[in-house]
Amino acid sequence: MKKATTRAMLGVGALLLAITTLAGCSNGADAGTGSGGGGDASKAKIGLLLPDSVTARYASADRPLFTAEVKKQCSGCSVIYANADGDASKQLQQAQSMLTQGVKVLVLDPFDGEAAASIVQQAKAKKVPVISYDRLIDSPDLSYYISFDNEKVGELQGQALVDALKAKGVPSGSGIIMVNGSPTDNNASQFKKGAHSVIDGSGYKVLAEYDTPGWDPAKAQDWAAGQISKLGVDKIAGVYAANDDTGGGVIAAMKSAGAKTLPPVTGQDASLAGIQRILAGEQYMTVYKAFKPEASKAADLAIQFAKGEKPKGDSTVQTAKGDSVPSTLLQPVAVTTKNVQSTVVKDGLYTVKQICTSQYASACDSAGIK
Repeated sequence: MKKATTRAMLGVGALLLAITTLAGCSNGADAGTGSGGGGDASKAKIGLLLPDSVTARYASADRPLFTAEVKKQCSGCSVIYANADGDASKQLQQAQSMLTQGVKVLVLDPFDGEAAASIVQQAKAKKVPVISYDRLIDSPDLSYYISFDNEKVGELQGQALVDALKAKGVPSGSGIIMVNGSPTDNNASQFKKGAHSVIDGSGYKVLAEYDTPGWDPAKAQDWAAGQISKLGVDKIAGVYAANDDTGGGVIAAMKSAGAKTLPPVTGQDASLAGIQRILAGEQYMTVYKAFKPEASKAADLAIQFAKGEKPKGDSTVQTAKGDSVPSTLLQPVAVTTKNVQSTVVKDGLYTVKQICTSQYASACDSAGIK
């Protein structure tokens, strides 16, 4: 009887051990797929997906700044990176690969804000939070959105252009052309809206307008060349360009057409080439969006989510379908020759050596860059 009782107790113990082992395996499998974050995030994999290679800021600022901040906060964490090269289908495949590799968080800057909703849906199925970075994804399942006040960006651009034209004494009724951003980028529609809110009531006339597919500078240049041929280079008193790269394309088209003087041209992103064109007097302004705090905040959020935390936004932003997303919106700054030193140089975005190459040394001296 004693032996039978002992055998029964051993059997129960073995059963309990088996159940415990199975439970441990189950938890390990969940952690391996990145499900739900939570627990020890000291070796978390974090996915960073950027939209294109034609926008200079992604390689020069966003990726290195984000990766550095992740490593600073979590030395054992790793960043899995991919660039969509302007292809929504490719970005979906990259996201799926990252989910398979077991990322705990996706930080996604979408090439196409609507198409990227399927990435958010698939991530949700694996309990992986998605932070919409810089561009808003049209999905109710986003965990967070970090960007800038994008209508404000457009307002700054539009106001700078109008002010420059008035300062030059350009008469009311004169014409400008507008080179907007990509039609697949939600931010581009906000830039355009903000710019129109200033330009439409300024007295200056929009002669033609173009939404640049994929933000491609070559396409912006080709379109501008066509408009210059059609309208005449002297009829274009100003150019609204949504970012520095498209603005550079328009400037190249004007130079090719033999423009004796360049009209005021706007920009955005404070790219190195854009800053140098501003100092050289070819581009009037850019909008500086401080990428370091944006990337650092995104990295901080990613690590919080990897730990299973649910950070609250400073505000909320609505998607196109009206869904509210916890958000942080940083403030953009207009940059002309007058404040290059106090913005991008002071913040360490570029060194004086990087900006003031031999070609731009004289222009730097004139602007007090040191």
